[in-house]
Amino acid sequence: MVTATFRFYDELGDFLPRERRGRDFSSPCARAASVKHMVEAVGVPHTEVGLILVDGESSGFERLLEEGDRVAVYPAFSTLDVTALTRVPRLSPGEQQAPPRFVADAHLGGLARLLRMAGFDTLYDNHYGDDEIVAIAADEDRVVLTRDRELLKRRAVVQGCYLHAIKPAEQFRELYDRLALAASARPFSLCLHCNLALRAVDKALVLDALPPSVRELHDEFHTCDACRRVFWKGSHHKRMCALLDAVAGAARVTEGGAA
Repeated sequence: MVTATFRFYDELGDFLPRERRGRDFSSPCARAASVKHMVEAVGVPHTEVGLILVDGESSGFERLLEEGDRVAVYPAFSTLDVTALTRVPRLSPGEQQAPPRFVADAHLGGLARLLRMAGFDTLYDNHYGDDEIVAIAADEDRVVLTRDRELLKRRAVVQGCYLHAIKPAEQFRELYDRLALAASARPFSLCLHCNLALRAVDKALVLDALPPSVRELHDEFHTCDACRRVFWKGSHHKRMCALLDAVAGAARVTEGGAA
């Protein structure tokens, strides 16, 4: 056995017992224990980590720990500028070449719907098992969304986000802020049910599918070619616009701009 000292910064402390938050603590490690093994052994999924320093030097997850090592671990979504140091590949705010695509676990149906509403390609099925989620994420380069930290500890999961919030709207705000999603949002471009692109449709072609009140009050419609649902700007649209405005405004405040 060897003994190493650890310090987890910022929101990573939320994964630790209260007595270990915001302070150094020592932990015994097996002689062949890697940084990844020990980081996850104390409760922090590797997907939440953006920078690891061992004795002040940038380190990857596979480094084997030695007696007396001091390990500092920073979150993947920290405001700390560590671009030149980090060797841990992660999805970082504002660095995406294309809008991120997601796969949500079976408990995040509400969040998946909100992400689709904002225009983010999000796969969800309440029958997805963990193995299927991991395979989809790897095959399609998707970010795993979950509140199951054990799922995020799987080695095959490269990009993932643990959602701390419980309610879908709060999870949506949390993710919007962490990944700076406002710039790549395309609201109301995807079907909330099928995750496929919507297209504009002439009112006359969907007239028989509309409630009488909608026929009278609305003239602009979109449809999904897969499920044939028809969408219009009703009261639900207004509520979703309000949520998008709220999260975008919060993001601007966080970035130092005017809301």
